[in-house]
Amino acid sequence: MSLIEPIEPAAALEVRNLVTELRLRRGTLRPVDGVSFSVAKGQTLGIVGESGSGKSMTCLSLLRLLPRPGGRIAGGEVVVAGTDLTKLSDRELARDWRGRRISMVTQDPMSSLNPVYTIGDQVGAPLRYHRIARTRSDARARAAEALGKVRIPSPEARLHDYPHQFSGGMRQRVVSAMAIACAPEVMIADEPTSSLDVTIQVKMMDLYRQIQEETGVAIVLITHDMGVAASICDRIAVMYAGRIVEQGPAKELFRNPAHPYTQSLLSAIPKLGEKRKRLYALGGQPPSLTAMPKGCRFAPRCALADAKCHASYPGETNLGAGHRTNCWRVAEGGAPHAA
Repeated sequence: MSLIEPIEPAAALEVRNLVTELRLRRGTLRPVDGVSFSVAKGQTLGIVGESGSGKSMTCLSLLRLLPRPGGRIAGGEVVVAGTDLTKLSDRELARDWRGRRISMVTQDPMSSLNPVYTIGDQVGAPLRYHRIARTRSDARARAAEALGKVRIPSPEARLHDYPHQFSGGMRQRVVSAMAIACAPEVMIADEPTSSLDVTIQVKMMDLYRQIQEETGVAIVLITHDMGVAASICDRIAVMYAGRIVEQGPAKELFRNPAHPYTQSLLSAIPKLGEKRKRLYALGGQPPSLTAMPKGCRFAPRCALADAKCHASYPGETNLGAGHRTNCWRVAEGGAPHAA
């Protein structure tokens, strides 16, 4: 019986073979090297992986917020609403797209919020910049509406407060309000729960689900926490050393992980009720950007890697239902590595 692929909904964001380069004195590095994925309206894609895998750099590349001088998009496409953002000038991107149709929630709200401006001024700033609000009073009214959407009590009264008067969880909500104020089609959330305790993390994920249900925004969630990804994401993309090594529907990927790296990440999660003398830990370190392996980039840490794995990078294997991976063992019909 032939395997029928499900019909994918129209993509709000489509990334095709994205390559980002950093030109340094010691050479040219590629922290993002041929990354492709898509996110549909009203869906959440989680990009997971270890620190240094290229997750945050991928998302900064989508908005062209790269280090200067030296950072540049070297290839690929970033398509939103039929427009390739890589072809736009910096002025066009800032004026019509960044913050307006594709926005970002940063990892640390205290680095995003200016301590000398009120919350009302800061949430209203993108509304004024993109001319959604024509007057200061209109901007403050819309800012209060945005704060209400992220469940901040008495939003009108809090417009006059400063960032230091908010708790960490509330500051994260303010940054989220800034991101949704202009009703974007795509919202990027870069480790939005990393500085929060577990109970506040759960509330933030519930909040993002509610915002998505109300607005239909497509969300790209960057996280190293597989539990957070499982709680909200429709699809998961696993990144390693600048490339996506596996992606697919969240339930399918957690149930049947195919790539050895994905297996290792899931094995490192403690399981409730399971007794172990020692928790699993993946040995070794990710490769340096200055000395990438010739073959599979995970091969030096993979217990089942053979000569072919070290010699050349594997092509993509389609496992059906939108589940894809890059692994020689899977391509040749072998069982995936069980950590």
